[in-house]
Amino acid sequence: MEAALFLLVIRQRFLKLSLLVIVFSVFLAGAGSHVFAAEKAITVTDFRGKTITFQKPVSRIVCLIESTLSGLYMLGQEQRVVGIPANVYQNPVFPYYAKLDERIRNKKLPAPGNWDFVSIESVIALKPDVVIIWSRQTEVIAALEERGVRVFGVFISNRDDVDRKMIALGRMTGSKTRAERLVSHVRDEVRRFSARIADVPASKRPGVYYMWAQGNLETSCGSSTVNDLITMSGGRNVCGHLPHEHLVVKFEQVIGWNPDVIVMWFNARKDPADVIADEQWRLVKAVRSKRVHELPEVFLCDLWTLKYIHAVKMVAKWTHPERFRDIDLKREEQRMLDMLYGGRLKKA
Repeated sequence: MEAALFLLVIRQRFLKLSLLVIVFSVFLAGAGSHVFAAEKAITVTDFRGKTITFQKPVSRIVCLIESTLSGLYMLGQEQRVVGIPANVYQNPVFPYYAKLDERIRNKKLPAPGNWDFVSIESVIALKPDVVIIWSRQTEVIAALEERGVRVFGVFISNRDDVDRKMIALGRMTGSKTRAERLVSHVRDEVRRFSARIADVPASKRPGVYYMWAQGNLETSCGSSTVNDLITMSGGRNVCGHLPHEHLVVKFEQVIGWNPDVIVMWFNARKDPADVIADEQWRLVKAVRSKRVHELPEVFLCDLWTLKYIHAVKMVAKWTHPERFRDIDLKREEQRMLDMLYGGRLKKA
């Protein structure tokens, strides 16, 4: 009798212990699932300093900045794009996107806005997971966020911002590994070119004046992607000491700086020959020595994308021709396109 009672007690204790183990296991499993969910959440911080969280990679993107759209195509994530900036349907960028995306080639992808106008109703109708827009379009951002639309604001001041934007795009689309690989590749390319001019002292670096297409006297100074471009290329921005991203200067200032080289942003209305033929500009050393050069169309060397590397290579060759005689810029251009767009974009 005592033995039977003893066995009954043992059995009851065993059952209680088993029940505790089961309950504890369920608790751990539940806790583990919450940890897993937290790990899967995607958090990015935009250029306003605003943190945005997604529970999974975004599947519907309205991107109203062409240079940022270019980054999404570099990542191979164009299938997530449901809205694009209106200027993509215009030259000179349209032919490139037409090769990359049949929807753009057939003009089927909605274009609800641009940097100067956005149709809020058209954007909302696309049911985006996120809208990517310039951070200074504050009224549009406010209107979208008031309607519950998540917005990633962009502002590019230097090449670090370009890298940061690419990594954020990679995180949002589940392609962070490729984003990191592309950023690393472009950094390596900068180092490959910079190594050839590393021994040139600052005092011997050619003075460079950058000329925007809006006007001969519109330039960029110290806090700018242009300043980064000139520095990485082995030049010295003649107005790099001024803290202006965009500045309209006086011609007397340009004469005083007397640049060795002038680099023009792509200009459909004016070529280097026009600047060289200008009697007034012949007071400038770069013009007298005919060292005036123009960057190609924006798609190929956009300073707000990783394609800034092509501009670096060109300006390096223009400022230090003796050190880059063996560099074929056309070949370098195609190498860049192959790397960034996965071989999908061949120039004719």
